[in-house]
Amino acid sequence: MKAMRDFALEVYFSRWEFTARYHLTASDAQTMTIGELLDLEGGESRARFEEFALGYTPTWGARNLREAIAATYERVDPDHVLCYTGAQEPLFWALQTLVAPGEHVIVTVPNYQSMETVPLASGAEVTGLLLNEGEGWGLDLSALRRMLRPSTRLIAVNFPNNPTGYVPDEATFRELADLSEERGIWLFSDEVYRGIELDPSRTLPQAADISSTGVSLNVMSKAYGLAGLRIGWLACRDRGILERLERRKHYTSICNAGPSEFLATIALRNADAILERNRDIVRANLPLFDEFFSRWGDLFDWQPPQGGCVCFPRYKGEEGVEQFCRDLVEQEGVLLLPASVYRSDLAKVPGDHFRIGVGRRNPAPALEAFDRFLARR
Repeated sequence: MKAMRDFALEVYFSRWEFTARYHLTASDAQTMTIGELLDLEGGESRARFEEFALGYTPTWGARNLREAIAATYERVDPDHVLCYTGAQEPLFWALQTLVAPGEHVIVTVPNYQSMETVPLASGAEVTGLLLNEGEGWGLDLSALRRMLRPSTRLIAVNFPNNPTGYVPDEATFRELADLSEERGIWLFSDEVYRGIELDPSRTLPQAADISSTGVSLNVMSKAYGLAGLRIGWLACRDRGILERLERRKHYTSICNAGPSEFLATIALRNADAILERNRDIVRANLPLFDEFFSRWGDLFDWQPPQGGCVCFPRYKGEEGVEQFCRDLVEQEGVLLLPASVYRSDLAKVPGDHFRIGVGRRNPAPALEAFDRFLARR
């Protein structure tokens, strides 16, 4: 691989994530304790967890874990699930394995940086499809069709989108899946924020369910709010590509932590309850954010997320969003992610936005500190 540029989001977080008083840009839903998770299934699961043997796990992931994951799909069985440590590892390997050097990739922008940096470093030719800010960060399939080449082998998307919170309508997503399948193009679909949409009609089908060339990425970290488990997976109905990816996994994590797999299995068996809990948190939080940004309408253009728990408001102040975010965290300890974190090598991301998270409980103290900062400017 070619050298990869620094991961801007992680560099920024390494400075501020655990030192800022208020993590107002968090991309995950409010987490749970181990005790709360075990309580979902009562004393039997707690006893089995205490007796859990700390040995190796299968490279593919424990069978009962893959069964629990497969149950969240309509047309995926456990043999078409490959488990990983978090979401970064499968993203790293899939975007090298699905495309050969010199082949063409289309990636939506803005994005989680790995989605473009990994294929670029692997020698692929990569084109960025900029989501349309003027249409609520909409996906333009006509523009995507114009980008297609005979050498296009993969389209990588992320819905609900990080950082914008945009979700296309189901008809558009199915059209994208059909287009990919008709042309034999892999549709790599990052679905880590799926499941906590407040409007159920905005919950998209999963790519692995609706396309034979669909590869669905998911993880326990975001919509489930269980980032500390570090359990992610790929689902795909092409067993052959998963077998190739499993061989590559031997060079990184090899297998997951057994206790994490045990706890993730419990969480997935109780997925409906956990996702409803997290939807309730977002539902309770949004009026607080709506009220805050309406009071400061001269400084911000605010749209709540259509899905997931992050969005990308616009800042209209004269000093610019980079200085604004830096002053806010240094003076009041409120962490936001400025637009520079989402700089793309493929397309120009508007530089006057910042990411904010709405999935953590009790954002009131952070918003009060935010308000103090704005009031004294």
